[in-house]
Formats: sequence, C-alpha cells, structure tokens
Amino acid sequence: MDVFEAMHTRRSIRKFDPDKPVGAADLEKILAAAMFAPSAGNAQPWHFVIVTDPGLRDALSRIHPYVGMLRQAPVGIVVCAELALEKFPGYWVQDLAAAVQNLLLAARGLGLGTVWTGVCPIQERMDAVRRILSLPDGVEPHAIIPLGWPAQEFVHTERFREDRVHTNGW
Repeated sequence: MDVFEAMHTRRSIRKFDPDKPVGAADLEKILAAAMFAPSAGNAQPWHFVIVTDPGLRDALSRIHPYVGMLRQAPVGIVVCAELALEKFPGYWVQDLAAAVQNLLLAARGLGLGTVWTGVCPIQERMDAVRRILSLPDGVEPHAIIPLGWPAQEFVHTERFREDRVHTNGW
C-alpha cells in the first residue's frame, strides 16, 4: 500500500475480529517499522510489551476509559520508554510518539487495525500499567495500542485544513 493511502485511510479501529489472530511475521514487521522512528540523539529508548493473554488484556482494559476494545483485539502493544537510554532527558515522549505513528501506519499498510490509547501523562494509568505488567524501575509506559483485524471499514477522508497553515509567522 502506498504511504499516502495508508495515511489517508488510517483510522482508530475500535471493533476487531476476535477470532482472527495476528501473525508473528506481521507483528515483527509492525515492530520493525516502529523502531525505524526518529528519536532525539538516535537514543531509541523504546520497548514494546506484546500482550496476548486475555486476562492481562482485560486488566489493562479496565485502567482507561477508552481502551475497552482491548478485550476484543487479539493483541495489545504497550509502548514503553527505558529512561536510562535517553540522551536528552524528557524527549522520550516525542520519541515514542514517533514510534507509535510508524506502528499505526505499518499496521494499516498490512490491513490491520489499531487505535492509539494514551497512558502518559496520566500518572494513575501509568502506575496501573506498571503494576499489571511488572515493568521495572526506570521504564515508563506511554501508550496501549489494541491491534487486530478490523471488524469495521477503513474510509478515505480529507483532513487538510488550509486555515491551519501559516507561512513565515502567524
């Protein structure tokens, strides 16, 4: 799929086919794309926790008001930062956001659906993810990405807004 087609048709998918698994090869392609994201100082502070266990997906779905679809998705990807890997403290949030966007577009390119559900910066959610997944000290959860084969359509829409573009100042 062309990258522009992937961008224009990527949508937050909240309905998944719970009976159709995500293949290991597809998952590896998606994670490799995420790891191609830019990062401050090329620090690449990311880690990805793959959650396929239904009990863990259910537990994670309860910590966030907008991640209930994780119960239905066959895979959850929890994107985390290892703070000790940062070269420029504080940029991990941007680094992981870039990785998440690459992940979303790669999944779309393969026909898979995703939805980006933010964990950071809400401390209560971050603490809950840390507890449920037994994250080590110095690892911060950033987002939970439900992933699976969509049970809803991808639609091409236009979002370009000329009134949001400014040249050489406001």
